[in-house]
Amino acid sequence: MDAAAPSLEPSLATRLERLPGVGTARAEKLAKLGLVTVRDALMHFPRDYKDFSGAHAVADFVEGEHASVAGTVSEVASRTTFAGRSMLTVTIDAADGRVRGVWFSMPFMAKRFERGMKVVLAGQPRRGRGGWEFAHPEVRWLAGDEAAHGSEWLAIYPLAEGVQQSQVRLAVQAALAHAAGICPEAFPEAMLAEKGLLPIEAALRAIHSPSSREAIDAARRRLVYQELFMLQLALRMHRGRQKRAHAAPAITVDARLDSRIRARFPFEFTAAQRRVCGEIAADLAKPEPMNRLLQGDVGSGKTAVAVYALLAAVATPVPAAAKPAGETAATPAAGAKPERFQAAIMAPTELLARQHFASLERLLGGTDVEVQLLVGGQTAKERQKITERIASGATDIVVGTQALVFGSATFRHLGLVVIDEQHRFGVLQRAVLQQGLAEPHVLVMTATPIPRTIAHAVYGDLDVSTLDEQPPGRQPVATYRVTPAELDRWWEFFRGKIAAGRRGYVVVPAVEESKRDLATISSAFEELSQGPLEAFRLGLVHGRLKPAAKSGIMDDFRAGRLDVLVATSVIEVGIDVPEATIMTILDAESFGLAQLHQLRGRVARGPTRGICGAVTGSGDQPHPRVDAFVATCDGFALAEQDLLLRGPGDLVGTRQSGAPPLYLADLLRDSAVVAEARRDALAVFERDPELSDPKYDRLRKLVLDRWGAMLGLGQVG
Repeated sequence: MDAAAPSLEPSLATRLERLPGVGTARAEKLAKLGLVTVRDALMHFPRDYKDFSGAHAVADFVEGEHASVAGTVSEVASRTTFAGRSMLTVTIDAADGRVRGVWFSMPFMAKRFERGMKVVLAGQPRRGRGGWEFAHPEVRWLAGDEAAHGSEWLAIYPLAEGVQQSQVRLAVQAALAHAAGICPEAFPEAMLAEKGLLPIEAALRAIHSPSSREAIDAARRRLVYQELFMLQLALRMHRGRQKRAHAAPAITVDARLDSRIRARFPFEFTAAQRRVCGEIAADLAKPEPMNRLLQGDVGSGKTAVAVYALLAAVATPVPAAAKPAGETAATPAAGAKPERFQAAIMAPTELLARQHFASLERLLGGTDVEVQLLVGGQTAKERQKITERIASGATDIVVGTQALVFGSATFRHLGLVVIDEQHRFGVLQRAVLQQGLAEPHVLVMTATPIPRTIAHAVYGDLDVSTLDEQPPGRQPVATYRVTPAELDRWWEFFRGKIAAGRRGYVVVPAVEESKRDLATISSAFEELSQGPLEAFRLGLVHGRLKPAAKSGIMDDFRAGRLDVLVATSVIEVGIDVPEATIMTILDAESFGLAQLHQLRGRVARGPTRGICGAVTGSGDQPHPRVDAFVATCDGFALAEQDLLLRGPGDLVGTRQSGAPPLYLADLLRDSAVVAEARRDALAVFERDPELSDPKYDRLRKLVLDRWGAMLGLGQVG
């Protein structure tokens, strides 16, 4: 086709269908992977490598040592063995002999082979009666125009349904031939030499077409280092811009105010809480926005620390200089409270927002601090009345959900925003709160702690405070795995605890019927209310209930009018009912490890030791997440295990905003490179915060292209 002629001008924006050998049909399939342009193909990195070169000679085979051999299928035969198993034998003619591939109990494989096909078999050869054979070898089917690869290492790419390795491989190789030589080099030559990094063209060629394991490692190190270096630089630029462009109120917490605030709490702060409050107070005193992440295990007292910060903000008078233009500094009327800074706490769910609101009302009873709740479940009239009081400055503390972020609330003097459960909110949503006339301090919280190295990578624009101590008297929850054979005994035990006066939860993974045969909320409620828990008062709560109904059920449960709450993971975060001390989690293997730990935290809220039973669908299959969950109540240890089991996931919490994830870096595997890239990026930023030196021109452009829109860096420099 003419569009694929060699005269095509090299460009990273060239669409894949225009490349030689790709064409429209293949390009349509590749689009399922998000591969549309040459740039997309070059940045679609291999997930693994196999020796599928087909370069081994049959004469050089050593029994038990890995080999791969290319050839043409000459025979496909199926039969049934004496033991009743199906046996498929595929014979291929290689350059210097015949080799057989043998598969047992896999009859469907026969449909994938035809005489005359070109294939590569890879595995550990063994001598059979008829010569060399591979048992259950890996197979690479060669497309009609695809030759056996000349490299010892063949890239294995992430795929989508209906897309084959050969199609991705062909597109990537075409993209390399078209534009590898014009990829912009981010780093100055001196930096490449100093850090021992491959140039970008060499790195891209080696990551996709490596000649050795050493070549893979060198290419990967270069690309991972660049990705993490640019991210750290982008986060630092974002933070620097916030500090330069936005003045925040200076909120001073002196000894008198500190004493007044802590006197409102019915308990003594732990040493960890006192330390973190000190870190927050030091930030609040500066005339630049605080950006601090507060992480701590379930039950470590993060909410109390957040409330401490909220009360510090609303106790601080607004100086005359901060009043809107045109207003004069009038003396407040007799009996009127002076203008003070406002504060807001944003929760990920309405259920948690209502709980925060109730807790603040109890804590601040008898004071002149006005607290308002702003959630999606309110009527338009209610919301209008509340937003008018917020805009006038009459409301001191606002508790809300995302309606607070994306709704119509305008504050008169917003001094502090607390975001509960940071992992539910992305960088963009945090940035929204930092725009407008008011430039508040921001404290974000998470009960999903992460290792410090990774915290620096994920939250490079935030300072990190850690609550690493539990309040006195808190006991670890006794946690058990319950197999199907043990379920009747477990319900008998559960009933006994409820009959003795405890309250409990039964957590179910699904709201309605799914393809995965999981327990559903409706079927579980029906079975429990007519079966093992028929003697008790049960309530039902899930995310699809209307807010008023959900709130009413929770109120009944708190007040003891219900004995057991059957719920989905909507109760995962922040629900605080100290009398509820026993939990059953059905189909526990379907939950994430961090989610299981959060759920367990609901029965660790009071002086009585909590009990949790994780019910699995089978007794003999391994369930690594459930086993790790049962083994420890240490949230930090579980967070590391969770990262090992599932990978670090979405890096900067912006998947919901369409921001790009990391292409290649693995924050666990590459922890040493994370630390190195962070250190080097900070050094560059301190020397040249706007990257104005001409040697950084390409680096600056790449940083802004990749992260600028997401982090609002367009105006930097």
